Formats: sequence, structure tokens, C-alpha cells
Amino acid sequence: MLTHRAIWAAIDGLAERYGLTASGLARKAGLDPTTFNRSKRVSRDGKQRWPSTESISKVIEATGASVPEFMSLLGDGTPMASAHRIPLIGLAQAGNAGYFDDAGFPTGEGWEKVPFPQIDDPQAYALEISGDSMLPVYRDGDIVIVSPAANVRRGDRVIAKTVQGEVLCKILARRTLTRIELSSFNPAYPDRSFDVPDIAWIARIVWAAQ
Repeated sequence: MLTHRAIWAAIDGLAERYGLTASGLARKAGLDPTTFNRSKRVSRDGKQRWPSTESISKVIEATGASVPEFMSLLGDGTPMASAHRIPLIGLAQAGNAGYFDDAGFPTGEGWEKVPFPQIDDPQAYALEISGDSMLPVYRDGDIVIVSPAANVRRGDRVIAKTVQGEVLCKILARRTLTRIELSSFNPAYPDRSFDVPDIAWIARIVWAAQ
């Protein structure tokens, strides 16, 4: 049975999965930032307020999630209840040979394993942030979950690897047939621009543990 508690828990779970607050999810979907506030889920007279199907559609589209992914969060109202173990390495190590195949999927030995709630991509992996180049979004020691199979669109937070072996955590600002432009989180670090052949692969960050 689809309950009021379950549907709101699924929205909270989707926000958490993509490293957002409820208000951040609303903004990303082009909605009023207060749309998903807890104070708006029940009216003053105690009547339950349900999110509209249009709002749900917008958050699914904004995050790049699938409908089955959203439905999987309904369950008993507890988001992301099941967990499995995914591979983890440090971002500073990721440029070394032997950790990824040519398509950007994790491979080889040397990965640790960490428990993480079930996500749709069985090839998802975790990277531990190091340094201050991703401030103020990601701090040293934060864990980001990367999905090689996820669609990557303009404005997404991504991990990109150059053919020279450099691994970058950036924002995809623009991608054309010939150029890829990556914006930095920290304004103290320069934005980067590459010819398409200079980028080995790009994968989307789908969640962050901070």
C-alpha cells in the first residue's frame, strides 16, 4: 500500500542518494525550495499533504533517476534500507594504472570494500576526496559514490579521467562534439577545458557521504 509516510520517505531517500537536502532537491527540480519541507507535509488542521505527481516527475528528471529507482525507495517508508559492499579507493590513487578499465569501470585489485545502500548500478564505486580543491562542496575525507552507467548531463558533478591519467572531480559545464569544459568547485582552482579525445571517460557522482 502506498502510504503518505512512504512517499515522503522516498523523496527524502532520493535526495540523500544524490547528495542533496530536501530543499536542494526541490531547487534542482525547479520547484520552490520549501516544496518538500517537513512543515508542509501536514496542514495546520492535521490533514496530510501529498506531493503532486508533477513534482515527483520533476525530481526524477532533475536527478537523472529512473522511475523504478524511485519506486524502490518506497518500501516500508525507510529509504535505502538494504545495503551491499562497493569498492573504494582514494581519489589521489585513482589515476594510477590498474584501477579502471578503458570504459571507466572499476577493475583489478587494491580496492577496499565499504557497505553502501543498494543502487541500480552494480559497477558503482566510491572515491575518498583528498585535498581542498573541491571545497566548499566536498571536504577532505568525504566519500563520493560514482556510477559509470549513469547518464551524464550538463551541470552534473562528475569524475573525469584524462588519457594522461589525471583524475578530476569537477562539474560538467559544457560538452560539444569537440570540447569538454569542466568547472571547479573551489574558485581558487582553475576551470579546465579539453579536446574530447583527451578525456578517457566521465562518470557521474550520484551520492556523497559527508
